[in-house]
Amino acid sequence: MSKSSVAIIGASDQRDKFGNKAVRAYLRQGFTVYPVNPKESRIEGLPSFRSILDIPGPVDHASFYVPPDVGLKVIAEMAKKGVREVCLNPGSESPELIEKARRLGIEPIVTCGILASPGGFSDPSPVSLVFDRGTEGSYI
Repeated sequence: MSKSSVAIIGASDQRDKFGNKAVRAYLRQGFTVYPVNPKESRIEGLPSFRSILDIPGPVDHASFYVPPDVGLKVIAEMAKKGVREVCLNPGSESPELIEKARRLGIEPIVTCGILASPGGFSDPSPVSLVFDRGTEGSYI
């Protein structure tokens, strides 16, 4: 059974990008993962969605791997979808985005959504995830 669902905003089909590493890390931890990238049709074998609004059913969380100006354009879609918590990964955060998220009733978590295991991100062992509050060390 899945822990919960997470939309990876800015998911990538390039395995060296954090937007791809996040997809794989959340999958390994048992999350239902929805890659969101308007330019890709599949990422890591999963269908990629043009927008979070295209995902059927509810989405519990979102993790941003996009620049702040893109985040500002899509944060209202998170609210419309009912997402109440977003992880703003390094480089995706800005004071304006944090403020806008809060105005929309979304809790912005400014941190790295995935924490490297001792072997680094290429290490196949599980990583801690920001939305997995039951995992020790899940917050930075």
